[in-house]
Amino acid sequence: MERSSTDTGRKGPLNGITVLDFSRVLAGPYCTMILADLGARVIKIEKLGTGDDTRAFGPFVEKESAYFMCFNRGKESIALDLKSPRDRDLLERMLLQADVVVENFRPGVMDRLGYGAERLARTHPHIVYASISGFGHTGPYSDLPGYDMVVQAMGGVMSLTGWPDAPPARVGTSFGDLSAALFAAVGIVSSLYKRTQDAQGMRVDIGMLDCQAALMETALARFDVEGKVPTRTGDSHPSLAPFETFAAKDGRFVIAAGNDQLFMLMADALGSPELALDARFLSNDLRCRNRPAMVAAIEAITGTKAIEHWIDRLNEAGVPCAPINTIDRLFGHPQLLARNMIVQVQGTSERSVHTAGNPIKLSGFEDIDVNTPIRAPGLDEHRERILAELMSGTGDYAPAKRPADVPSGAMHATLSETA
Repeated sequence: MERSSTDTGRKGPLNGITVLDFSRVLAGPYCTMILADLGARVIKIEKLGTGDDTRAFGPFVEKESAYFMCFNRGKESIALDLKSPRDRDLLERMLLQADVVVENFRPGVMDRLGYGAERLARTHPHIVYASISGFGHTGPYSDLPGYDMVVQAMGGVMSLTGWPDAPPARVGTSFGDLSAALFAAVGIVSSLYKRTQDAQGMRVDIGMLDCQAALMETALARFDVEGKVPTRTGDSHPSLAPFETFAAKDGRFVIAAGNDQLFMLMADALGSPELALDARFLSNDLRCRNRPAMVAAIEAITGTKAIEHWIDRLNEAGVPCAPINTIDRLFGHPQLLARNMIVQVQGTSERSVHTAGNPIKLSGFEDIDVNTPIRAPGLDEHRERILAELMSGTGDYAPAKRPADVPSGAMHATLSETA
């Protein structure tokens, strides 16, 4: 389906691509948000009455969910009852013109609805069909429910997060959901490229646990080589030193001098070039082995002055470093502002909410306008427009207003099973 003439959405490299988004909560909506940011038309297929579960998640802006706004910006919404012949007919027409389907239900749910990947591969072979689930659609765990914290625990990342003498910790953001969303977006875009060669769609099967394993960096290889189970190392990198936080007079900050040259530059910037000549610190391997002594030697210097002093000195010397910013400091961060990374989203009310922008910067395409809020759709907001596009030309039936208070149970039996 082409964008209607009333749609002023920003164009991008995926302009002309239509995505039917059956997903909800985070992994699927974050994936389709990326596609929308890149210019695709994304139509959310939502439950009658309640819609995406996150419409009920706080914080709220005039009774609308800011959580929902953040990950559903730039999309359209239509609520469907897939037990209704009329709505099923509408969905069939939408599928004829769609390029991508994204869903994040538990395996089997879309098959029971009649819109599984195998069926659409036969009837709509042009569609790229992306599924995101806890464990993927094959393997002994495929039928189990999987949520972000489940796969963080099972995939090993929690065992590596936190301090050695503290319990395992969850990563501070929904690492399991967000990583799966990113891998799904890569799979979708790759499949769309392949389709330009053979006109055939493809199945994209993303398991959140797989994504956690893929993001273990060198933890698996370290165990294989060293025979020791990697564990929590606090704020330090297990294979690089110095690559951690250090105490200054007024708090802690990061120094990431990841090679010998940077260590020498750091020593000079700290006013202690002899550090680089210390036999215990001559190589990265030696610095890792003698980390406690290295940290003590550096903090004997950094503890004498404020963070800002050391940040200025290290930046001037070209040594990677950073203050540890709290979230409130990101809103005015000059680099993020220069890169249009703080944008506005808005629901049906006038109050906009600030959130993170699109980090994919592409030459030839305009970036998001940070001064203009991007709309997140109201539930079923675009039904009449979609009906007009698909139906008015055929005369099958005219769009009609629907009751404002639609029973919420109609779709619960079909679209509310957990991922």
